[in-house]
Amino acid sequence: MNAIEVNNVTKIYRLYKSSRDRLSEIISLNRKKYHHDFHALKDISFSIKKGETVGIIGQNGSGKSTLLKIICGVTKPTTGTIKVNGRISSLLELGAGFHPDFTGRENVYMNGALMGFSKDEMENRIPEIEAFAEIGEFIEQPVKHYSSGMYVRLAFATAINIDPDILIVDEALAVGDAGFQLKCFFKLQELQSKQKTILFVSHDMNTIKKYCSKAILLDKGQIILNGNPNEAVNIYSKILFRSNKRDLIHSVTESDGTRTEEVSATKEYRYGTREGEISDITLCNSKGESVNVFIAGEKMTVKFRAVARHNIVNPVVAMIVKDSKGQDIYGTNNYFKGIDIQSLNIGNEVEVSFTQVLNLIPNTYFISLGFVRIENGNIIPIDRRYDVIEIKVLAKDNDFSIGIANLDSQIDCKRR
Repeated sequence: MNAIEVNNVTKIYRLYKSSRDRLSEIISLNRKKYHHDFHALKDISFSIKKGETVGIIGQNGSGKSTLLKIICGVTKPTTGTIKVNGRISSLLELGAGFHPDFTGRENVYMNGALMGFSKDEMENRIPEIEAFAEIGEFIEQPVKHYSSGMYVRLAFATAINIDPDILIVDEALAVGDAGFQLKCFFKLQELQSKQKTILFVSHDMNTIKKYCSKAILLDKGQIILNGNPNEAVNIYSKILFRSNKRDLIHSVTESDGTRTEEVSATKEYRYGTREGEISDITLCNSKGESVNVFIAGEKMTVKFRAVARHNIVNPVVAMIVKDSKGQDIYGTNNYFKGIDIQSLNIGNEVEVSFTQVLNLIPNTYFISLGFVRIENGNIIPIDRRYDVIEIKVLAKDNDFSIGIANLDSQIDCKRR
């Protein structure tokens, strides 16, 4: 069953250069237009199943917040339809939903009433809301006196404690401190276990990859990809660098070496300016053997050549290890390590090796490599090869501990 269905939705805003133009258009006898249309969303369609957690990503102005407002009913689409099955609880941009002159407690009751709850029902929920928000006596103060952190604490506590079928969050959690954010994500996991539908916007790509079963990538009001979170983040990374107006090319390499423009979670994603390239990638263990299966705690060396096709100033080479969901487990580069690579001329090569101990829990991981340059403080990707190698880490000595890192605990148990 679908929790949300979006069908051919377009949202057009009228933009005026000044309030005078707006008035002139209203009183114009010949219906002269003084505005131009801005398409925040352009004929988009998708569905979200009950119990899915879906991330919405994209640059500022791509249409993310507009889409959430339409789903929540805050604004209406210009054309198209939205169908929602279930009670929505939303936490949109900071400042939306609470009346500034009401106290925190009064706003909680008001939000409950808008969701259809009686005062008695909200009375039963207030203690849990207060405990989660942790703002103490400020709940009796007008929210206009709250800090941004206090505001988001109370808003989130209210949103999750009115038993929503669908929770929608628009980047608001970025305001809270680290401890509160962690508590919120624990709550999100609890809602996921109850098969609640969650839709949220975040600029933290690791959050998207960790918590979402699906991601929707928006760009200029259109859906670029609706599917695997790791794919969406990879393509989003390219879009971010496109804003530098660089001529970036991308390709996806099949296992047989052929190139295609299709994108799949099981394939390498590659893009860059073509000012250079990464080639001759090899992987070996501490014995120098070419392998892609390692024992936890074993050394792994990744080697490749970075070849300059143009003159390159301030070159940087990098490596990232990701887990099977695309979360960054570890990343480093010569800049982080304080190793300088001199400027490269056409035809120059750099032999690169990254050697590290795989103190990881048994699982499947992916290696991503990068060849970039720094220009005026900006990172210009020359050749980025995401998920270029798949490796497997096996248990050491039947150690099946859980988590991400293998801290190799030494356990001593003495019976008295």
